[in-house]
Amino acid sequence: MPDETAQIVALQEQVGQLKEAVTSHAVVDQAIGMMVALGRVAPDQGWAVLREVSQHTNIKLRNVAELIIIWGQKGDLPPDIRATLEDTLDRYGPTQIPGVPPLG
Repeated sequence: MPDETAQIVALQEQVGQLKEAVTSHAVVDQAIGMMVALGRVAPDQGWAVLREVSQHTNIKLRNVAELIIIWGQKGDLPPDIRATLEDTLDRYGPTQIPGVPPLG
């Protein structure tokens, strides 16, 4: 019986970790979508933007993604993160939208 109890506990921990990973992935995907829509960059560039903002601000990528989603909902983003995000998006620049003539 003790072996079965240990297995159950281990499986419950694993399920908890998997649930957290799925939630984290969804949050990051939503933030990437915001980068694509607002920054007019490709999805892989959106991922790179999040990664760079995370590295430059020393904030975990998932937390950066959460802050960006909150920003989308409420319009609030800490000034240092906003500045880093804007600078990073500027470096990646808007990508050409298929079928739309370039601006300017």
